[in-house]
Amino acid sequence: MIRTLLKSLREYGKSAVLTMLVMTGEVLMETLIPYTMAQLIDQGFAEGNLPFIVKTGLVLVLYALVSMAFGSLGSLLGARAGTGFAKNLRGDMYHRIQAFSFANIDRFSTSSIITRLTTDVTNVQNAFTMSIRMAVRTPMTLIFSIVMTTFISWKFAVVTALAVPVLITAFVILGRKVFPIFMRVFKKYDRLNADVQENVRGIRVVKSFVRETYEEDKFRKTSGEIYSDFVTAERIMAWLNPVMMGTSYIMMLAIAFIGAYLIVGKDATTVSIMGETVTTGLLNSALSYTMQILMSCMGLSMVVIMIIMSRESMRRICEILKEEPAIRNPEDPVMEVADGSITFKDVNFRYSESAERNSLEDVDLEIPSGATVGIIGSTGSSKTTLVQLIPRLYDVSEGQVSVGHVDVRAYDLKTLRDAVSMVLQKNLLFAGTIRENLRWGNEHATDEEIREACRLAACDEFIANMPDGYDTFIEQGGSNVSGGQRQRLCIARALLKKPKVLILDDSTSAVDTATDARIRKSFREVIPETTKLIIAQRIASVREADMIIVMDNGRVIDVGDHDALMGRCAVYREVYDSQVKGGDGDAA
Repeated sequence: MIRTLLKSLREYGKSAVLTMLVMTGEVLMETLIPYTMAQLIDQGFAEGNLPFIVKTGLVLVLYALVSMAFGSLGSLLGARAGTGFAKNLRGDMYHRIQAFSFANIDRFSTSSIITRLTTDVTNVQNAFTMSIRMAVRTPMTLIFSIVMTTFISWKFAVVTALAVPVLITAFVILGRKVFPIFMRVFKKYDRLNADVQENVRGIRVVKSFVRETYEEDKFRKTSGEIYSDFVTAERIMAWLNPVMMGTSYIMMLAIAFIGAYLIVGKDATTVSIMGETVTTGLLNSALSYTMQILMSCMGLSMVVIMIIMSRESMRRICEILKEEPAIRNPEDPVMEVADGSITFKDVNFRYSESAERNSLEDVDLEIPSGATVGIIGSTGSSKTTLVQLIPRLYDVSEGQVSVGHVDVRAYDLKTLRDAVSMVLQKNLLFAGTIRENLRWGNEHATDEEIREACRLAACDEFIANMPDGYDTFIEQGGSNVSGGQRQRLCIARALLKKPKVLILDDSTSAVDTATDARIRKSFREVIPETTKLIIAQRIASVREADMIIVMDNGRVIDVGDHDALMGRCAVYREVYDSQVKGGDGDAA
């Protein structure tokens, strides 16, 4: 995981390395101060040597200033490295997600991806920033302090060394208990984000059914579970401080007891401790080093806690970074689509290998270029799945789909998808003006081309009636326009690509029948060479098509024009009769 994550460090690696070097310099200065203070006590104050006191005092001031400079520089470099690393990490994840196929996206929920890009990256950033500073500073302080304590007296070092196994054992035991809790927490964060996203997106439905209280209770429950898990984790980790501080203070008391027992009551400033000579100043510095060891342990515990908290975030981020796009460009891709002819040959498709049955089975179709094709079938008959194979949003499990007499898997993805324009079942507009939304189809489209596409999609009239025309601002998701207006704008956006194949996935369901007829008439007259595939629930939307595909339960059960299907296809006739009897006059 660490190797994967550190690939995102890139240009900020220099700042990270410098941070660690600067932290080492700060620790070195802080380690020299207690020993210099011991010399000041023993050779300065004890002997009344004023020049030595002044000289050593100035050295101590210098050490303190250098230490402060190193600390400030380390904070600055560490912040730059940490925020830069987070920026690159988010960018790498976002870039990776853009390369995902629908099959990849199906593996991750939208809310989970959002959590990984926000909360998880923040956790990893905090852990990284703390690691390059504290994870260098605390071990170095610990090592230098133990070395200096050993230099003063190896007996003192033995006392401090006895505390290390106790602290390590505490870290391991508590870490094992708390890590599973953080694994649960981030899954609940996903659920919380999903609830918020669903509520905000469907706020009109929530209010129309007066379900605000239900949604609040659902949110409160998930939020409460996260709170409970964090409290449990903090309660467990709270044991770390008393264990660590208790062990460290016992260590300090032991050193103080040994020194005080031998020094108190003596006239001399030095005593023999088990064959070793220890001065009052050195004993004072030993206690200072013990305090540094204590502070190092506290810092180390913070690093351990942060790493434990971020470990699950690291894993979740690496899942995104390591996810291989299911659909890739071939080595020598075809860069031009000859025409809009479409062929399905022995096609079977399932969404995942673990699926119990195929979503599409034994599909064989021949669609000539320029044809208008209607696709009819009951809900769940895999109409959308069929057309998603054409621009290679999914790859077939078996068989072959061809466009322009070339297997879609042989095309450059951008070339293929520019030639196959698809208006999805869920129409989505982005925050921005109408003009900006339309230029998603062609960023270089002229105003005249935009107006022509809107005329074909029958949305030119309602745009003209808006106060700012094509500069009217569309709210996120197109919430300030009607469903029919949203559908027509999406159709215009697709037409601006000037595709060889145009797919409308139930894209006129919110449009009145007269407007629907006007759109179909424009298609026949203005873009006769474009192959048009129209998924519809209304017979009226497809009855004039050159061919109509009837689907049921993932299979193509019949293909023909309206008259032929009325004569031989019971499913088609049943749909027709139900719409006529249901009062849909256009079906007749």
